[in-house]
Amino acid sequence: MMNRPAELGEFGFAGDDRVVPFQVEGLDVRGRAVQIGPLLNTILARHDYPEPVARLLAEAIVLTVLIGTSLKFEGKFTVQTKSDGPVDLLVADFASPENVRAYARFDEGRLAEAVAAGRTSPEQLLGAGVLALTIDQGNFMQPYQGIVPLDGASLEDIAGVYFRQSEQIPTRVRLGAAEFFDRDEEGRPRRTWRAGGLIAQFLPEAPERMRHSDLHGGDGDNGDRPHSEDDAWAEARMLVDTVDADELTDPQIGVERLLFRLFHERGVRVYEPHAVHDRCSCSREKIKGVLSSFSQEEIDASQTDGAITVTCEFCSTTYRYEAAEVLNA
Repeated sequence: MMNRPAELGEFGFAGDDRVVPFQVEGLDVRGRAVQIGPLLNTILARHDYPEPVARLLAEAIVLTVLIGTSLKFEGKFTVQTKSDGPVDLLVADFASPENVRAYARFDEGRLAEAVAAGRTSPEQLLGAGVLALTIDQGNFMQPYQGIVPLDGASLEDIAGVYFRQSEQIPTRVRLGAAEFFDRDEEGRPRRTWRAGGLIAQFLPEAPERMRHSDLHGGDGDNGDRPHSEDDAWAEARMLVDTVDADELTDPQIGVERLLFRLFHERGVRVYEPHAVHDRCSCSREKIKGVLSSFSQEEIDASQTDGAITVTCEFCSTTYRYEAAEVLNA
């Protein structure tokens, strides 16, 4: 007798690379959760990133798909860091409705020095800089960009600052990434990656309940000011904070089981999962269009043996053009 397929709400229904929207009506909370496996491995394997870089990029990818899948229009959502640390650039973008790509840039020498000295926290690897979150709705709309400083200890903390400043919606983000070691079908050792995350937002019917707790006032603040955070959100945030990083990536737990663990006493409802795929937006025609804007001098400087070769930083696809083909475009 064949086992029936899992149904919505059952453990294991969503699986990997599928974002699960959820709602906790008793706490006025909505959110999304995801575990990423095959998609992540494909992206990271293209560049064979060192472990600290792979971990950072994995978390950036999770953050991107959690926010990107909430878009209600055709467009692109991009998460990008730009900083002065050993890992000076992370880029992950989500092109609705389901396509993801990502890339990291790092200095091998500085990274090796940081690892040798044990300076491998996100704050130390990224250094000083900014995190930019950009929403692009297409050619006829002005892109929206929110920028926050890279002054948190992790990407999830920095993302929390973004939501507090830009969206003004009480939001808690959790991100995690883990490297696993197993063997392939032929018994050879291999490493694989998994990542997961959860975003929860407080969205009550009464807008005045969406107030944040008071921030510490610095020197001279004795903490006697009243705490203004809504009780429902305080409870939800506390529950989300109990999530262990291992739970976010454990394939034996899965998204539905994790949400049940967190919110079963309040009643959690899940919705149809949203699949995401590793698909780059580059193409031969797009790159040819860019090259066609080059001057004769730029074409001459870019060619070797009468041809121009361009490799996409995201997907590592290489395109070759005859110089005459570009000039006549």
